[in-house]
Amino acid sequence: MRNFLLFLITVLCIVSVQAQTKKITLEDAIKVAQKESPDYVAAVNRFQSGYWGYRRYQAGFLPGLRLDATLPNYSESVTRIQNDLGQDIFVNQNQAITDLNLSLRQNVPFTGGVFSVQSRLDRVDIFGENETTRYNIIPFSLNYFQNSLFYNPFKWDKKIEPLLYEESKRDFVEKMEDISLRTCRRYFGLLRSQIQLKIAETNLANQDTLYKIAQNRFKIGKIAENELLQLELSLLNARNNKTNSEINLKQTSQNLARFLRLESEDVELSVPEELALFDVSTQKALEEAQNNRKAVIEFRRRRLQAEKEVARVKGTNRLQINLNANFGISQNGNDFDQLFGNYLRQQSVSLRLGVPIFDWGVSKAERKVAEADLELTNTNIEQDQEAFEQEIYLHTLNWSNQRQFLATAEKAQEVAAKRYDISKARFILGKITITDLNLAQQEKDIAIVDYLESLEKFWVDYYTLRRLTLYDFIEKDKIRAEDLVFD
Repeated sequence: MRNFLLFLITVLCIVSVQAQTKKITLEDAIKVAQKESPDYVAAVNRFQSGYWGYRRYQAGFLPGLRLDATLPNYSESVTRIQNDLGQDIFVNQNQAITDLNLSLRQNVPFTGGVFSVQSRLDRVDIFGENETTRYNIIPFSLNYFQNSLFYNPFKWDKKIEPLLYEESKRDFVEKMEDISLRTCRRYFGLLRSQIQLKIAETNLANQDTLYKIAQNRFKIGKIAENELLQLELSLLNARNNKTNSEINLKQTSQNLARFLRLESEDVELSVPEELALFDVSTQKALEEAQNNRKAVIEFRRRRLQAEKEVARVKGTNRLQINLNANFGISQNGNDFDQLFGNYLRQQSVSLRLGVPIFDWGVSKAERKVAEADLELTNTNIEQDQEAFEQEIYLHTLNWSNQRQFLATAEKAQEVAAKRYDISKARFILGKITITDLNLAQQEKDIAIVDYLESLEKFWVDYYTLRRLTLYDFIEKDKIRAEDLVFD
């Protein structure tokens, strides 16, 4: 019975450990990171900012209705005023002012002005010996204001704001591919640590076995003491390597678990398989990048913003013309019921001119600064565009060789492992020295790590290719993010 209980406890412990270990593939890790990682949250926030900025721009061309009210403004004070004779006198004021103003405002994109319709009601209550109440009503008032007849900011916003929104959408897709890259690096960092720990454990077990064999051979005089000491040193180094590998495993497992927001750091990773064969031509990569990347939109937007500044300076820095027009009706009196009739007409038109006659070259300098900034922007865009195309060109050439490098590293790993097995067997038979065995072990370990690094570079380069082009060459389709709508 006791043996059965011990057996049952052992089984439960094994099941418990297995249940705590979460198995994850590279594809699973990327899917989790694109929904749970801090980078995903930041990408969504950036996209939200661009989305609502564009919504604000669109709403700016829709009519806006606004109500302003003062309910009421009471004051009792001594105020200095000027009488009909032009003399300053002091009067006591004890009054309350109440007003309501309803306005409908509409931007006019074709001209760059603002059109508004207003309706206003004012009431003044005067307290004291001559207590009275006065009303003033403006049933409607039509207004139009334009700051400059030579510069229309709405025309430029109509070109720039849609580009900013398109940038935010493409930026979100690029950030998703950035997350894939970061996840890939963290994934392989942990995978390398797990495999290095297994190597360290295997080497420690091998060194322990070889040291015990060497002790027996030393006792019968078949090996010298220095060979025994060298094996003991190798055993001590193997123990240190195992300890360092355990520490490194803890760090890399924390990095991946925190990035994916996993509940447990105990995860088991699988070695990713190679991708299906596909061809990537430089022309196709450049074409897709120019169609999909945010940078292409950014180049156009930066150039338009610089041109907008030149237009603003030219339109407001020389001859300044401001237009303000108003037409409406009004009435005032002491009786509220008599306000709605016999309206008085009110209208006004003002056209203000401003011409700089002599400003010590300030206007010219501002215009030259804006033009120089435009030329600088065009130069920077040309350089950035060349760097953009060169990066894609070089990476495409590099990608074409990655599969060959990976195959070579895999073959080297197999050869090094076979050589070590042969060397170990020959050492046990006493046909080679401990130095030759250690050299074979080092080459085996290096070949395993080199293969992992080559495999990591293969996958990192693959996701970099996706990031640079925003195109899936396996599915032969543009990479799209899930539609995000914020209400």
